[in-house]
Amino acid sequence: MPVENFRASVQYGDFKGSAAADRADQDDVSSWLEKNGLKQDGEFLLGISFFAGENHGKHEDPIFVEFLLATPGDHDSVKAMIDAHNGPVLVRRVKTDMPIAQFFGFFKRFSVSLSSHGMLDGRDYTYVE
Repeated sequence: MPVENFRASVQYGDFKGSAAADRADQDDVSSWLEKNGLKQDGEFLLGISFFAGENHGKHEDPIFVEFLLATPGDHDSVKAMIDAHNGPVLVRRVKTDMPIAQFFGFFKRFSVSLSSHGMLDGRDYTYVE
């Protein structure tokens, strides 16, 4: 069984950072997965990653999205399982392509912060305008 690290990466890594998102109030990603038969009963949506690539100055859909699903299917049970377990976390991976606008529609807010080679990651800064 392959083992991967849950961290964003690209070929050169010129910019690195962090991301945060708030689920949409309705029609969030879990609902979409259920409606499309991609999430099974008892599964919890644990992780999402997406990749937009080889744009060369102009984005072309689709983006490539991976959903990581874990059981048992609720936040507290999955957190307890992860906390009690050393080593890789067992998940089911679902891969799909979709338009970028559809992907961002799953979230109420979505924020990404990138800095050159991650130099500002987690750092305070002050600025002038």
